[in-house]
This record gives sequence, C-alpha cells and structure tokens, in this order.
Amino acid sequence: MNYQSSIAFPKNFFWAASTAAYQFEGAHLEDGKTLSIVDKNINPNYANTSVTSDHYHRFEEDVALMKELGIKAYRFSISWPRVLPNGRGEVNQKGIDFYKKLINELRANDIEPLATIYHFDLPACLQEEYGGWSSRKIIDDFAYFCKVLFKYLGGQVKYWFTINEQSNMFLLPYLMEFNKELPLEKQKYEMNHIMTLAHAKAIQLCREMVPDAQIGPAIGLSPNYPETCRPEDIQAAREADDFRTYLFTDLYMYGRYRDNVWRYMEENGITPTIQEGDMELLQSAKPDLLGINYYQSRVVKYASETMGNKDMTINVHGKKGETEFEVVPGIYQGSSNPYLEKTDWDWEIDSIGLRTLLNDLNDRYQIPIIITENGIGGVDKLTDDEKVHDQYRIDYLKMHLEQCRLAIGDGIQLIGYCPWSFMDLLSTTSGFRKRYGFVYVNRTDNDLKELRRIKKDSYYWYQEVIRSEICDQKVT
Repeated sequence: MNYQSSIAFPKNFFWAASTAAYQFEGAHLEDGKTLSIVDKNINPNYANTSVTSDHYHRFEEDVALMKELGIKAYRFSISWPRVLPNGRGEVNQKGIDFYKKLINELRANDIEPLATIYHFDLPACLQEEYGGWSSRKIIDDFAYFCKVLFKYLGGQVKYWFTINEQSNMFLLPYLMEFNKELPLEKQKYEMNHIMTLAHAKAIQLCREMVPDAQIGPAIGLSPNYPETCRPEDIQAAREADDFRTYLFTDLYMYGRYRDNVWRYMEENGITPTIQEGDMELLQSAKPDLLGINYYQSRVVKYASETMGNKDMTINVHGKKGETEFEVVPGIYQGSSNPYLEKTDWDWEIDSIGLRTLLNDLNDRYQIPIIITENGIGGVDKLTDDEKVHDQYRIDYLKMHLEQCRLAIGDGIQLIGYCPWSFMDLLSTTSGFRKRYGFVYVNRTDNDLKELRRIKKDSYYWYQEVIRSEICDQKVT
C-alpha cells in the first residue's frame, strides 16, 4: 500500500556508501600485504587486484569526495592479509596504520566508519595450509584477526559487520575454494557451519573488547517469487526462501537450523559436523543489527527429482541472456521474470522486492536493519567534456529509496542506506567494464591512465537527496 502522507527517514539515518578492500584498495603486495584467495582467483580476462582504484594511495582525496557528497557513514572492509600477512601471528603495523589513518580521516570529516571484517579475502596462505573455510582451524585464526581489529581499531569504530554475503559464497562457488575430489554440497554445508561459528566468535569478542559497539552480519538476500500460482511452484518459492535466506538468518538470529533444511541434509548425507558447544555458541551471539545486500529478486519453480543439481552460472560479459539458473532437484529451479526489466548482466530490477524482503525479515526478527549494498552495474562512458551521464543509476536508486521510505512507514527499523558503490571499483567477475560508483575512475581493464576521479551525474543527484532529507529533518 501507499500512504497518504509523506514518510520521513529517521533523524539519525546513515546516508552512506560502500566499497570492499580487494576491489578498491589496490597495493595488493605493498607494505607487507600478501595475497588473498580473491587476489589469485579474480577473472583473468579483466583487470587484476594490483591497482584497482588505488584507494590505498589516494584515500585522503577519496574521503574529501565523500565529505563533499555529504555521506554520514562509509562502509568499507579490512583486508585480512594486509593486517596479518601470515593469516595469524605477527601484526603488520603498516596495514594497521593504513586503516587507522583512513578511520581518522573519516572521523575528521564527520563520517561514521562502518567496518566489515571479512569480505571474501581469505589469506591465500591459510587456504594452502589447511583448506581455509573447510577446516575448523580457521575459527581460531578468524577470532585472532578479530581480536587484532578490536584492539587497534575498536576505539574508533562502533559499527562492525562480521562476514559479507555468507549466503552468496555458497550460492556462487567462485567466491570460495573447494576440494574437487569431495562432494560439493557436503563441503558447502560444512563450510557454512564453520563460517557461522566464526561469525558468532566475532560477536562474542566484540562484546568483550568493544562493549559499546554494534555488530552483525551483512548478507546478500533476494525474495523468491513463484513462477506461477501452481501449488508446486508456491511451495518451491517457500523452500527457496528457507534454503537461500532463512537457513542463514535463522542461524544468525536464533542459533538453530531450520528443521526442513536439516532433514534435507540428513537424507542426502550432507549434514555438517556439529561438535559439543557449537549450538550454544551460536545461540549466545545474536546480532545487534542486520546488514542486507539487495540487488534483485528471483523467480523459482518446482524442480523434479530427476533433474541434475546445478549451481547458478554468472553472466560475466554484460550480454543479456547468458545467465544459467540454479537447480536443486526435488525442490526448486530458477527461472526468469517476464514482468521486470533486466540489466545487461541479467539482474532483474525490482525495487518493490526490497520492501517485500524488509517486511519479511522484520516480521521474523524485529531487528534494526541497514541496507549495506544496493546498486546497479553498467557500462559508463566518459564524454568529451568529461561528464558521465548515468541516468539509469539515478532511476534505479531513486526507485529503491522510495521503497525504503515506504518500508519505514510499514514499521521497519531501517537505520541506513549504503549504495554500492561510492566509487568505481573492480567487479569480481567483469573488471572495470561493469561500473557501480557515484565517482568515475578514469581507467580501463588494460590501461591505468591517470586514475583520475570524475563525479558522475548520480553523484550530484545523491548529494541533493542527502541534503534535502537532512534539511527536512531539521524543519520537523
């Protein structure tokens, strides 16, 4: 429903923007940093992580652009191998110093730092040593990483996100490394359990070391619509939500597995190993807030038990129609939505789906929510007079912000909005051809040029949105 009177964003709403270390910082082997698994596994047909947007060397210039944009908070991630080159043990002081300087610069410009602890960049040395997230050894190493961050940065950072897009790491296996000799589905559920334990340890440590902080996950989610009103498709959509949303969020919020998902794992011999104390740890670590990365909704239909299991394949070229949908035999398979426009990368544009998702999560958990990512990637062109006219991005964000406003009217505790991304950065699958930022970085996949920062039309639009919303709050 729409409301007759205008709905205001909360007075202390975090107007913000997001980035991630491996996609934005560059300097991938400078000042003691070692490689992460994403440094090694980035799409070889596009730019690598060595320079990206060169934020490591230009953070002061970038923060000045944030200040001019008017954002009140900035979500970034902290590179594990920059802080701990060996994954554990000796702290790289130059890595810590970089983040201290960045955070101090943000604070000096009245921008609240929102720090993500893990955004895909597992130290490659830990993957090579014991298989990374496939081993319970990583729980202690991740906890040590958290202790280092809370010790050195906890005094200045009051908002933390534990793990970014845990759900997508298992839906999109290119973000992880798996043992090709072992059953993939078994590995996925085992690694998910281990990762959730690491998440819970991070929350425990944060509450011990930074008791005035708030902490929670940042998870990528999509509502699932049934392809038709056929009862089998309705049930398929419900079960897709259980497997792709509530499996993860129920573990975060309640510390328990959904009965139907656990039954599925038992019947297929893919249950994770539950050790003594595991479930008690999960139940002791309820988050303070929930970060949501939202880009699109999904359509599913019933999948017969005779179909083969298949992971989703990603459209990396920006040509419509290249995506292949996921299949889970006997439960659901992905499908296309004929009622929605799609990006060149086959992502459905569905702003109403965001409101639907927010209401579903609020009904279930009653927890403060922040949109940690929301945006649209496209091919942006720099004109001869050095402009970037990205009206499609303005239209996308405008629609989604309007649904955020309506969701607040529905009673959602929405505390912030962090579009992806503040500035052009390296797309994991599509390099610098696929751009998301408010600020254009003058480079291509093959030519670094001078990496100059150029404000897009969307920069000025978002600047005015923030200014007008803040002014409206002052009036009321």
